[in-house]
Amino acid sequence: MPSFSASVKDELCRAEVKSGCCARAECYGALLLGNTFCARGLKILTSHAAFAERLSPLFEAAFSFAPDPARRPERGGKWLFSLTRPERARAVRAAYGYGEGDDTVLHLNNAVLEEDCCLKAFWRGAFFSGGTAADPLKKYLLELVTPHRVLARELSALLRESGLEASLSERAGVQVLALKTSEAIEDFLALTGAPVAAMAVMEAKLEKEIRNSVNRRVNCDTANVDKTLAAVSRLRDAIGRLERSGRLDGLPETLQETARARVGCPEDSLAQLAARLGISKSCLNHRLRKLAELGAR
Repeated sequence: MPSFSASVKDELCRAEVKSGCCARAECYGALLLGNTFCARGLKILTSHAAFAERLSPLFEAAFSFAPDPARRPERGGKWLFSLTRPERARAVRAAYGYGEGDDTVLHLNNAVLEEDCCLKAFWRGAFFSGGTAADPLKKYLLELVTPHRVLARELSALLRESGLEASLSERAGVQVLALKTSEAIEDFLALTGAPVAAMAVMEAKLEKEIRNSVNRRVNCDTANVDKTLAAVSRLRDAIGRLERSGRLDGLPETLQETARARVGCPEDSLAQLAARLGISKSCLNHRLRKLAELGAR
């Protein structure tokens, strides 16, 4: 069974590849969070088969040429897409506003993402290359990973503009943007064009809430039963002490009758015991408390 991340990417891959700005925006996200994005060359490494099939037509739609033929090294079983022809690499970088010497610090060019449709396509591409999402039944976590610190901060700000607060941390030398609430993950998946995955997160949240509610109710019922059993045990011990010491016979007839009924019918609820004695629950509680107090002396 595919992982939740793979299922999300499968759904995103079903989005139509359109020519023009959206194709360029999706390529931009995939390249920025891909393997290499610099003047020396552009590379995208992926283990996701559907995304690997999408990349060539995506670049054709964006730039009228495809990457070099994909290579799939045996080690890791991943597909490697690259643009090694210098003129093509320069053309792609120029389309995003990068010159030949802009490799020191990688910045995000927000001008490429002015349209809502382009922003949606950009995040889709970013998730393809650098995104993972945990099974929502286990935990709420969606991450985007990049080695570029400045870029990570700018991506965080871009998420914030869409109403999504992401934590930013460093792990094993890379920058990790993490969404950790079901609402934020739902919104991100809906933003990228994965409504089915977003619904799966909502369903997982509902299932967890129902399960937690049932567990709380069971725990509460168990606690009440435990309290009742403990109270019955204490009362039984108190009546036993009264009986062994001979004090029970000296008590009023009503208390003797109640003590014998409690000992003789230990499984009766208070309501059942009160009905058996022909008295109210309030009266029964009063008698039982009195027996417990006398037996504790």
